[in-house]
Amino acid sequence: MLSNEEIKSLVIAIGTAIAEEFDVAHLRYHKIIIMTDADVDGAHIRTLLLTLFFRYFKELIDKGHIYIAQPPLYRLQKGSDIRYVYDDKAKDQLLKQWADLATEKNKKESRGEWSVETVGGKEGDGEIKETEEETQMPAGVRGLSIQRYKGLGEMNPEQLWETTMNPENRVLLQVTMKDAELADEVFDTLMGSEVFPRKKFIQTHAKNVKNLDI
Repeated sequence: MLSNEEIKSLVIAIGTAIAEEFDVAHLRYHKIIIMTDADVDGAHIRTLLLTLFFRYFKELIDKGHIYIAQPPLYRLQKGSDIRYVYDDKAKDQLLKQWADLATEKNKKESRGEWSVETVGGKEGDGEIKETEEETQMPAGVRGLSIQRYKGLGEMNPEQLWETTMNPENRVLLQVTMKDAELADEVFDTLMGSEVFPRKKFIQTHAKNVKNLDI
């Protein structure tokens, strides 16, 4: 693994060297941020990198230099209102909020308190756009679109900067030693040479699988 070209480049970029030659005083960056896709493959890569840091750069974790970036999972847009959310719970809450506002507005319109908003030039022309992943939209919300990001590459550079890289907006999780120990344990269980622990892990958690990558 240490002969891998990407790992070599990573070690050079960090500046501390590795193994017996490791020296935290030569660290070039205060924050080392792991940024992977929000899918199964991204989780695998994140586990591998956390294991690398746990085994060869443990002092960087102890001193709080390792972080995990949190790219958004969804982009929701209603008219000119654009929101980025990071999990399904936040998405559902926002959709409910928009649906409640639309319901209240419709009630006021029916009582003549508000004028009817037209979308697309004619009353009733507003449309609800659906993605393959999302088919259940809240009733009454017009001009709504939902985009689910399967990977960082699906964002354009401006979106990636705005949501994941801009220090003013980004969400970072600081890696603790407990996080790294858990990653190392999972790595040993699923990638190690011992068959029984891997078989037991799969049998124990098989019914909890939600995103199976075959």
